[in-house]
Formats: sequence, C-alpha cells, structure tokens
Amino acid sequence: MYTVNFAPVFAGFDQLLLGAWLTIQLSVAAMIVGLIVSILCAAGKTSGIAPLRWVIDAYIEIIRNTPFLVQIFFIFFGLPSLSIRLTPNSAALVALVVNFGAYGTEIIRAGIESIQKGQLEAGTALGLSKLQIFRYIIMKPALRTVYPALTSQFIYLMLTSSVVSAISADDLAAAGNNLQSQTFASFEVYIVITLMYLVMSTGFSAIFAIIEKAAFKYPLSR
Repeated sequence: MYTVNFAPVFAGFDQLLLGAWLTIQLSVAAMIVGLIVSILCAAGKTSGIAPLRWVIDAYIEIIRNTPFLVQIFFIFFGLPSLSIRLTPNSAALVALVVNFGAYGTEIIRAGIESIQKGQLEAGTALGLSKLQIFRYIIMKPALRTVYPALTSQFIYLMLTSSVVSAISADDLAAAGNNLQSQTFASFEVYIVITLMYLVMSTGFSAIFAIIEKAAFKYPLSR
C-alpha cells in the first residue's frame, strides 16, 4: 500500500514558490507586451491597408494553427541556426508574447468592430484626428467589451506556460519536475502543483473582477 507523505514536498516548497513566482512574472510580462502587440495588430487589421492586413492575417493563422510547444521549440532550438540565441526564460517570454498577441488581436478586433459607425462619425464631426478617435472613441469602449475575453485568455496563457518547462525554463512546472526527481514523491508533488495553479488562477480571476468594477463602472449609454 502506498503511504502518502507530503513532508519531502514541504521541505522543498521554496523551490515551488520560486517557480510559481517566475510563472507569474512570465505571464504578466507576456500579457502586457502581448496586449500592445494585439492592439497594434488589431489597428493594422482594421486600417484598410491590404498588404499590412495580409501580413497580420498570416501571423494569426500560423500561431493559431500550430501547437504552442512547436512554437517554443522553433524559438529556442530553431532560431540559433540564424545566430539568434535566447536563454530558456527569454525564449519562453517571446513565445508567450507571440502566442498571446495572435489570439489577443482577434479579441480586440472584435471589440473595435463592435463600435457603432455613428460614434466614429461623431468624432470626425467634432474635428478629432484618427489617432484621437481610435484612442478615445474606439479603444476604451472596445476594451470594456473584450475585457472578460482578454482576462480569460490571460488565465489560459498562465496555465499554458507550464509547457515552457520543456526548454528548461524555471517555471512552476519545471520546479515541480525537479522536486519530483529529488524526492520521488510524484503523487504529492503534482497534487501540490495542481493546487498552486488553482490558487493562482482563482486569485487572478478575483483581481480581474475587482479591476473590471473599478475601471469599467461607467454606463455604456444613457
């Protein structure tokens, strides 16, 4: 009979905490940079410039129709052939940004296209520039519309980041694998890791809900 023993896991719990902290850092950094990429690509897709739209469409289709693990391997193992060498953590961040950017672009594009044409015409009538219309009339209402989808994508991104352990990035999954190889307590280690991912996901969901109430409490219309 197997005897459950969490003592070795808790003895090395500091390793899991460090891995969890890196997971959070990677996820938050990827979300911030990926959101910038998403906004720029969404603006490009709705700009009416055909060649730019074709390039962005190709980027989105490539990322959305290939496995995330293959994308990480290409960045970490493939780019050195072009003399582009990244550390495991840097490669993980780049892969997460590229992945989030592709999915985020479509989310934000849907939000931009949800803005009524009359609002754009009103901005033009007031003498606003295209940049001012995009910033004040399009982006804020669009972000409110797509905020739930973006936060869900962030949670998914954070959970997906466990794959980066495949290139020896020091995230929570990698820390768990190392601890398991030291203690051979596979059941206990992965139970604890599962609970840690659950706590991080529910914690960020609660934080995002608070932000939504604080930042988007104004009415959509009178």
